[in-house]
Amino acid sequence: MLEALRRIVVDVSSAPDSRTALNLIVARVKAEIGCDVCSVYIADERRAEHVLVASDGLRPDAVGAVRLPRTGGLVGLVAARAEPVNLDDASAHPSYQFVPKTGEAPFHGFLGVPVILARRVLGVLVVQQSARRRFGDDEGAFLVTLAAQVAGVLAQIEVAEYLKPDTGSLGPGKAASRNVILSGTDSVRGVAVGSAVAVRTARVLATTPDRVADDVELELARFRSALQTEIASMRAIRLNMAPRLAEADLALFDAYILILEGGSFAGEVATGIASGNWAPGAVRHVIDRQANQLQALDDPYIRTRADDLRDLGERLLRRLRSTGEQEREYPARVVLVGEDVTATDITDVPVACLSAVVSASGTSASHVAVLARGMGIPAVFGVGNLPVAGLEGLEIVVDGYSGRVCIEPRPQLRREYLRLELEEQALSRDLERLRDHPCATADAHPVSLMANTALFADIAAARQSGAAGIGLYRSEMHFAVRDRFPGETEQAGIYRRVIRMFSPYPVSLRTLDIGGDKALPYFPINEANPYLGWRGMRVTLDHPEIFLTQLRAMLRAGEAGDRYRILFPMISQLPELDEALGLLARARAELLEEGIPVGNPEVGVMVEVPAVLYQVEAYARRVDALSIGTNDLTQYLLATDRTNSRVAALYSGLHPAVLKAIGGVAEQAAPLGCPVAVCGELAGDPAGCLLMVGLGIDSLSTSHASLNKVKWVLKSFTLNQAQRLAQEAVALESPAEVEALLSDALDRAGLGALIRAGR
Repeated sequence: MLEALRRIVVDVSSAPDSRTALNLIVARVKAEIGCDVCSVYIADERRAEHVLVASDGLRPDAVGAVRLPRTGGLVGLVAARAEPVNLDDASAHPSYQFVPKTGEAPFHGFLGVPVILARRVLGVLVVQQSARRRFGDDEGAFLVTLAAQVAGVLAQIEVAEYLKPDTGSLGPGKAASRNVILSGTDSVRGVAVGSAVAVRTARVLATTPDRVADDVELELARFRSALQTEIASMRAIRLNMAPRLAEADLALFDAYILILEGGSFAGEVATGIASGNWAPGAVRHVIDRQANQLQALDDPYIRTRADDLRDLGERLLRRLRSTGEQEREYPARVVLVGEDVTATDITDVPVACLSAVVSASGTSASHVAVLARGMGIPAVFGVGNLPVAGLEGLEIVVDGYSGRVCIEPRPQLRREYLRLELEEQALSRDLERLRDHPCATADAHPVSLMANTALFADIAAARQSGAAGIGLYRSEMHFAVRDRFPGETEQAGIYRRVIRMFSPYPVSLRTLDIGGDKALPYFPINEANPYLGWRGMRVTLDHPEIFLTQLRAMLRAGEAGDRYRILFPMISQLPELDEALGLLARARAELLEEGIPVGNPEVGVMVEVPAVLYQVEAYARRVDALSIGTNDLTQYLLATDRTNSRVAALYSGLHPAVLKAIGGVAEQAAPLGCPVAVCGELAGDPAGCLLMVGLGIDSLSTSHASLNKVKWVLKSFTLNQAQRLAQEAVALESPAEVEALLSDALDRAGLGALIRAGR
């Protein structure tokens, strides 16, 4: 049966749609087990029923027509127990209900197993036999295993059932609303109500074949013409977006134009055409190669750059292959939905109409998210079971605070979200006025508020948003976009530019943080458990030739009067820090011997591994500052991969254990005069930032989009109030209790618009 299970799962995964997949399941299971009937029921929570959505053995017209009470019958019994029910004479069981609509005589043999996803029973998979039959343990195990494998398919069908227009109360314009809730894995804060518009653009990158060019010169001319047209289009898009985006956010389109105009991209495509490939094939090869180099890093932030590159490739290929779409009309309030919404998909919608974005894939680090923040619109990414085509024209609520999407909201919920949307708009106007104000609590306790950056465009955006420095500069980005390790002079130029762009404010340069889950394309690393493997300082200390080059470059980047710091990532042992400090001293001595002037940066350590928590004083005596990376620290403390949808709900920086750990670092470092910063997501969370200050954190570093919200929160509370809240929070037992505490505090301070967790 194991081989049969494997074949079914493979075939189901490659089925063109969910309906086909379900029909395949019931047919193959019936044949494999040798029973008379195999059926799938789905839970319709709105009607408190189970509906038959697929069957092999019952009358075809029973599918969709048979509806059983949610808690009644044997199907209801399986769902209620959330465990298999195996009966040799089902008709004798007290829960048995005969359903005449099936058109069949009563069945005796019955085996039902629940289909469960994220602790929720989505439906029931049933096999039946006319004669008495108790199904074997192997058959039960087979069905349980299969049910676990195909739960995602049933989840998609569940949403589709809600969207069916023939159910009387469903479909665009129907009187009854549905409140169908879908959840995402990442989001951009804010709320909006609007009409769904599906991204219909066909993706052509993956389907563009190689083809021998009939006329090389003609193909070169086609490519150059398409390239110039796309450059002109990008310039027009930039001009169109300018009224709604800050100059720093417009840098995305400058970057696109730079790629298109740069000699490297055009030159590689021209070389491909000269080798005999037609223009679309040559473009695909170059885009694939460059994007795959970035994709191989598996770092969410850097991988989004690969998505941007593919986005450009799609646009060029559509021009070359004449697959452009006709102009479409847009409603006044557009919620753009798609399997993979791109930055340029957003630009296709009139600026005044776009209200929100919903995407089945993507993250808050993508350029789509950057644009959404810049435009002040909410977005939700990673929405499972998103029926893109079925949403067209429906009214949708996008809640970027909770990462949820509500389809066809009921009147009361709709009114509430419309009220919140107006509140958001007023808040945005108030926040903008804080840009040039220093960050401090209500009683004038100063808090250093900085930005996390990786690209020059990020730096410009952070400066424009009022950041008081760069708390974390991710140097690995400049390694990721190359096909080799950058040299010392090249790196020194990059770091010098970063420091100059933010002068006279301080800048923290993190040394190369790769390994395990973030391998460079030219330095592959494959491990069974990357998060506990060869990464961060473990890699660079094992390769002093790489590390010394970077340290020399960072030392050369600074000049007299520059305020900058070198941060060492993923330190887990004091000997690692001692070795890193020794190499830094060696690099400095070498440069001085060579007569090269060097800067005098401070040194800091990233607190990301729980082991550091128990030796804080020893670390603090060796360095000038500590910087807590709450994302990794939370992940390691809670043993939870936040990118894994199965356990992402367990990940929370507001877990009392995480808060105690952060407070412990600040408490131990204070007597030694060692400042402590937080540079993870908690620093930019409107509730989390308040706790950080209350726990004794000196500096916060977050995305430029969160800076003014942090200022708004902190100026509304005194230091004493923040400290009392922190004391209460660490004494609680769960993240939910902490969230409720903070939500209540912000609401009482008139800041309810800044936090909607769990709404």
